[in-house]
Amino acid sequence: MSRDRHPDWCARGHLCGLGEHRARPIALEHPGLGRVVLTRIRARDGREHAEVRLTVALAGTELVARHQLLTLTNDLDTVLTRAVYASQRPA
Repeated sequence: MSRDRHPDWCARGHLCGLGEHRARPIALEHPGLGRVVLTRIRARDGREHAEVRLTVALAGTELVARHQLLTLTNDLDTVLTRAVYASQRPA
């Protein structure tokens, strides 16, 4: 596939533009807890990445909300590290 042609997974249309290709977003929703939206993207230079948007419901009390944010930060660090190392394993 050449750089100017759409890959099979590309959503085309308004989701694809400015020299990049975007797949249709995949959304996981847990009512009352939060939502994750994952989109595969191929940039103009040919590099691919996943864009992840995360919305998390926070507790009403400041102390608990801060604890949730700290836990979330640690967990996201783990997810990022696992994703990077998974790509470096031999097939």
